[in-house]
Amino acid sequence: MDFLRYEIPLLNGKSQLLSAYSNHVILVVNTASKCGFTTQYQGLEALYQKYQDQGLVIIGFPCNQFGHQEPGNNDEIASFCEKNYGVSFPMFSKVDVNGENAHPLFKELKSAAPGVLGSEAIKWNFTKFLIYPDQSKVIRYSPTTAPEDLELDIRLALKKIKATSTA
Repeated sequence: MDFLRYEIPLLNGKSQLLSAYSNHVILVVNTASKCGFTTQYQGLEALYQKYQDQGLVIIGFPCNQFGHQEPGNNDEIASFCEKNYGVSFPMFSKVDVNGENAHPLFKELKSAAPGVLGSEAIKWNFTKFLIYPDQSKVIRYSPTTAPEDLELDIRLALKKIKATSTA
């Protein structure tokens, strides 16, 4: 699978090629501004600040499919994330993560890392996917998994960057 082949609009409307994140550890998160897990933005930003210089990128995808918890437009979402949580990691335009109109990136992620009992459906906002820099491994985390609980897996994945850059 090549998760980096997509070009997706950011909240500011500019398109971003995911290939810009090649040789990075990528944490993909479907987000929402009015969710019980919204405070995870704080933990995600802390991880981003701590590990971005080592090759971690967090990419957020607002989604309104769960309880209509992301009703805002791109400008409102961007303002909310910056004002309330100081989010500086890339945030993309709102997408569907399930169903017929699910973004192809999420279709691939769900196939590569199914959930409980092999279910591919994303159950709620703040489901997370950690992609290794060589795309050989994808780890899925439930919405209840706090960002700080991903730190060990992130550090292990970051070692893959060092291994490929020194080879």
